[in-house]
Amino acid sequence: MGRVVVVTDSAAMLPAEVVERHQITVLPLQVVVDGETYDDGSPEVSPAAVAAALGRRSQVSTSRPAPATIGEVYARLAAEGAEAIVSVHLSAELSGTMESAQIAARTSPVPVTTLDMRGVGPCQGYAAVAAAVAAAAGADAEEAAKAALARADATTSYFYVDTLEHLRRGGRIGAAAALLGSALAVKPLLCLQNGRVEVLERVRTTKRALARLEELAVEAAGDRPVEVTVAHLEARERADALTEHLGERLADGLAGRPVVEAEIGAVLGAHVGPGLLGVVVAPVVEDGA
Repeated sequence: MGRVVVVTDSAAMLPAEVVERHQITVLPLQVVVDGETYDDGSPEVSPAAVAAALGRRSQVSTSRPAPATIGEVYARLAAEGAEAIVSVHLSAELSGTMESAQIAARTSPVPVTTLDMRGVGPCQGYAAVAAAVAAAAGADAEEAAKAALARADATTSYFYVDTLEHLRRGGRIGAAAALLGSALAVKPLLCLQNGRVEVLERVRTTKRALARLEELAVEAAGDRPVEVTVAHLEARERADALTEHLGERLADGLAGRPVVEAEIGAVLGAHVGPGLLGVVVAPVVEDGA
């Protein structure tokens, strides 16, 4: 284990092989379905199971890890040889996980740098990997943190949802925005701004919304080297089409890297609902993975 270790949470959507390759520690967030609590990633709250629960209007919510739980992870990593920890978390505007990490850091046996990525999902994941790559190359905690922040700042996230109702119920988007979308029967395109979910554009049909999502991704990529992730929940056909189109249109910038396609986990799925289609464009920064 290197002297600087990176911790993140399950909202980062990091594949197991990436976690293993970069030796990142992932804290599971919790999903509560009809009063029963499960760790994100458990079979009981698979993406399909959460989509089904939302479809039958079960009570689905999420919760952050307790400070004591995170503190135990920090202590274990210190006992295993970590000299410093960089803890990379989803937006504090969307979850209390960052607050839990800050509380746990106060009693950690080694210094902990906590980072609010002001984003969630692959945006957060790309940042965590950037920190881990920097640490593996010999960076100290401050330098690794700067690498994570630089990657997050350069990354753009857009997404489409069939309805804003799930975001409204969870308090992740204002009731006025959700009501407006329903009243006008428009299809919203969303983005993350200052750590919050905001309505970017309103489009009249699903077909036009998905076409616009593709164009936004291409515009965000420009002519730079990029990594791209397409994320979805119970929308594989849409995701497959977008993945294929972006792979063709961004071939030069991808330079042989595949467009990653992934179904989102239960914690994110609980707040967006089935039908989500998102795209995250991360320009490749120097020393990036």
